[in-house]
Amino acid sequence: MNVKKNSIGLKKDPKDTTVVVAMSGGVDSSTVAAMMKKEGFNVIGITLKLSDDNQEVAKSKVCCSGQDIMDAKRVAHKLNIEHKVLYYQNKFKSGVIDNFVDSYIKGETPIPCVQCNKTVKFNDLFQEAKKLNADALVTGHYVKSITQNNKTEMYRAIDENRDQSYFLFNTTREQLDYLRFPLGGLLKSETRDIAKKLNLNVADKPDSQDICFVPNGDYVSVIKKFRPEAFKRGNIKNTNGEVVGIHEGIVNFTIGQRKGIKIAAKDPLYVIDINSDKNEIIVGSKKELLKKEIILKDLNLLTDKKDFNKEIFVKVRSTGKLLKSKLNFKNDKTVLNLLEDEYGISPGQACVFYSRDNYGYKVLGGGWITK
Repeated sequence: MNVKKNSIGLKKDPKDTTVVVAMSGGVDSSTVAAMMKKEGFNVIGITLKLSDDNQEVAKSKVCCSGQDIMDAKRVAHKLNIEHKVLYYQNKFKSGVIDNFVDSYIKGETPIPCVQCNKTVKFNDLFQEAKKLNADALVTGHYVKSITQNNKTEMYRAIDENRDQSYFLFNTTREQLDYLRFPLGGLLKSETRDIAKKLNLNVADKPDSQDICFVPNGDYVSVIKKFRPEAFKRGNIKNTNGEVVGIHEGIVNFTIGQRKGIKIAAKDPLYVIDINSDKNEIIVGSKKELLKKEIILKDLNLLTDKKDFNKEIFVKVRSTGKLLKSKLNFKNDKTVLNLLEDEYGISPGQACVFYSRDNYGYKVLGGGWITK
């Protein structure tokens, strides 16, 4: 009998297909679980407990809190699906929080959500889903996936304001072929409409806005908690090497920053560079923020290097625009040449590669900006 592909690209009847859904307790993942259940898949929901709750977390719109676990449990109960909670606070602390703090101390601007997806969410959920003999791991991320001949490609979401492909560049080829992203072809408003029609208790729940361990966006307080010794006074210099001020710790600054420098000058000053070895902040004009060449490390490629022989597009920050670029693989380093102007590029951020085809902008992989 010739079985047609189901909605997640597998040649199996939904009733014979088991999927693990990563349920954060928010509207997106809850809606995905409900969609899978409605289509007849055997659904197992898994929620990760990543951070310990405190008063600030309780008041902040963050993910992975105790309230989120309760919301996920309620949704699972309503859908009549199996639900598991995995307690990964220690893994999260060592793999994500410590990395975040160390990166700031080195003068970088880290992206903990990428590290979380790589070290905890996809890696451990992937292994857990395999143990459960699931046919796929399904998430509520806003990325589009196209599966053909058992190979899945990742694309930017239809809703560009919600697109999360930048945060998923470190996904491995093995993981990507196992992952499915049903919301990539929907607008956020459509997701909420589906949740309301299915009468989910989280249909009107506000979106997570902060990094889950940085309540209210106050990352400096997190660094003070774990590395109080990191706050050392040092010099602020201009690009001529002249001392123009004093800072109270380099972790208070990010490249491209304009506010909070507290130096009187005729023209606006921006943070041009952060020298952690000398504990110095370098400031200058906006023109001096302009960069044309980026050095990358720790590449994760989802395609062959030959696919980079043509013009590609890159994002150098999660909120940035797509920039025409050329990638060069040299013997000892990978160099990206920007073909469009961009300001304030910071080490520690990700540089994600895209190409364009009939399905949209396809993710080719990415790497970490070092210089």
